[in-house]
Amino acid sequence: MIARTPLLRIHDMLEAIRGIDKALVGKTIRDYERSWLLRSAVERGIEIILEASRHLSGDLKAQHKDVRWMDIAGIGNILRHDYQRVDATIIWKAVKDDLPPLKAALLVLRESLR
Repeated sequence: MIARTPLLRIHDMLEAIRGIDKALVGKTIRDYERSWLLRSAVERGIEIILEASRHLSGDLKAQHKDVRWMDIAGIGNILRHDYQRVDATIIWKAVKDDLPPLKAALLVLRESLR
């Protein structure tokens, strides 16, 4: 198995964000709440983001202290271990409020690693 470099991890995260964004185009929170398939796809994208983020060094994360790295990891624990408590409104809010600044930070990090 090929080791995943930080650059590849960042690519994985950006791809997951693009997929989430694409899945939610034109959707409302009501659409999201009612669609098991949509919720599952978004949750899977979030899982990819959080798993990849766990493999970024503290030095890389420190470059973007505005990103809520600990919250990213924390939501993963809920998705994996406490899935019955997943609140659609919390996920929706995280996707709408937290993914745009994360995406911006990842784009800067990606450029710094090239």
